[in-house]
Amino acid sequence: QVQLVESGGGLVQAGGSLRLSCAASGRTFSTYATGWFRQTPGKEREFVAAINRSGGRTYYSDSVKGRFTISRDNAKNTVYLQMNSLKPEDTAVYYCAVERLGSAWYHAQLTSYEYWGQGTQVTVSS
Repeated sequence: QVQLVESGGGLVQAGGSLRLSCAASGRTFSTYATGWFRQTPGKEREFVAAINRSGGRTYYSDSVKGRFTISRDNAKNTVYLQMNSLKPEDTAVYYCAVERLGSAWYHAQLTSYEYWGQGTQVTVSS
C-alpha cells in the first residue's frame, strides 16, 4: 500500500510558475514509476508527465513539453512537477500516481497506475 499526498497547487497568473509536490508513504518509493495527470470537470483524466523509478527517464505530453519538468527525490519519497509558463488551459486538478507493480508500465495509460493522491487544484488566470 502507498499513500500519496499532493501539495503546491494554487492560483497563478498566466506566465507564472508553480511547483507541485507528491509525498509518498508506505512501501519503498523508489520501487515505483510515478506519473502526474490532470482533470477538468466533464473531461477524462489526462496524462501530463511521468518518471521512471530511478529518475533517469522522463515523459511529457505534447501540451506541456518544454514548460513542465518532472523530477524525484527517492531519499525524500517525493516527486515534483515544476510548471513554468503556465497557461489558462493548464487549469485543472492535478493528481500524482504510482505504477501498478507486476504488469507492464505504459507511462501515459491510466490503468498502469494503482495508487492515486487526492489531487491539488491549479488555477491559471488570464
